[in-house]
Amino acid sequence: MNNRCNRWLTINRLHLVLSATIVCILCYSILATGFIASAAQMPEIQQRGYLTIAVKDNLRPLGFRDASGNLQGLEIDLAKRLADDLLGKPDAIKLQPVANRDRLTVVLDQKVDFAIARVTATESRARLVNFSVPYYFDGAVLVTKDASVQKLSDLAKRKIAVLNNSSTIAQVRYYVPNAELVGVNSYEEAREQIESNTAVAFAADASVLSGWVQQYPQYRLLPTKLSTEPLSVVMPKGLQYDELRRGVNEAITRYLAEGWLQQRSQYWGLP
Repeated sequence: MNNRCNRWLTINRLHLVLSATIVCILCYSILATGFIASAAQMPEIQQRGYLTIAVKDNLRPLGFRDASGNLQGLEIDLAKRLADDLLGKPDAIKLQPVANRDRLTVVLDQKVDFAIARVTATESRARLVNFSVPYYFDGAVLVTKDASVQKLSDLAKRKIAVLNNSSTIAQVRYYVPNAELVGVNSYEEAREQIESNTAVAFAADASVLSGWVQQYPQYRLLPTKLSTEPLSVVMPKGLQYDELRRGVNEAITRYLAEGWLQQRSQYWGLP
């Protein structure tokens, strides 16, 4: 009898120790990942009086710093317009620059209310976050400084630089099947290939190459887009954020209908 009782007490102690250990691990995980804080719901945002928005600060013309260090670009304009619509003033925002790898994480970790940081809406990403109505349709285009290249057919049997392992490779093969592709690891390496006449053109995202053309005026974009990729605002999942998501979606839908987003895209030199 005593042995059974002792065994029961031992098992019970082990159960308590294991339970306490699991609780400690969970608490540590919550603190380490930042999930102890929650993304603000619309009433909270209105009460505090500002939006926290993740943006890019090194991606001309979507989000970049001007000579004075101020954030500029299409996505910055959109952030300010949303703040004006949702809170009544365009400066009711705190902009948080993020690296590409952190664009979804800051929303998942609830460190910002949402992100406007050149994020393409995809099915796999939509399992983790909610996407707004697209505010711009990006896509692969070609850039060149060769005057003899005016259309895609002019690139037949010529060398085109592409980023290694990018989805653009398949798009270029489809539209210019006779071209010779030259793999590069960066945009700077692609420019070096063109400057050294190793390649005659470079294929990449229109939103990025638009900024390249603004920085290097000797280059120009070919008019044909090889793909269409929707850029959307990244927002948190959960019924508690419905009011915020609805406000953002209704606003962007209105900006599209009014032509404001198209006008701002043209202003910033986006195709």
